[in-house]
Amino acid sequence: GLLATMGVDDLAERRLDSLSEGEHKRVLIARALMTDPELLLLDEPAAGLDVGAREDLVDRLGELADDPAAPTTVMVTHHLEEIPAGFTHALLLRQGDVVAAGPIVDTLTTANLTETFGLPLVAMRIGNRWGARTWR
Repeated sequence: GLLATMGVDDLAERRLDSLSEGEHKRVLIARALMTDPELLLLDEPAAGLDVGAREDLVDRLGELADDPAAPTTVMVTHHLEEIPAGFTHALLLRQGDVVAAGPIVDTLTTANLTETFGLPLVAMRIGNRWGARTWR
């Protein structure tokens, strides 16, 4: 079920205020999925998580993205490493203006990232995940 997909099935009987930040975020996403939405909007879902909790959440969102029955998911992030495998498109904004949009492999380029963030960045793809580093 949804609780198992988000890795929170063992938390069903616990109070929200007793959960860690990562558990809390996964419970909130599972709760949003319970209404069987057509669209899931996530605003920086990994913000405030340590690297372990972040990777767990990103992996679970990647599994969700691979599920044909799952809703279309739109996620806001400032960190490429938080983009789950399975996400297919990206939109890059700089001060509210579109820098690039389209298939993720065509959008997350060195030139586009450099323009978006205003400093020289190299786009990196490791497996199905993304990252960026400065090259100056």
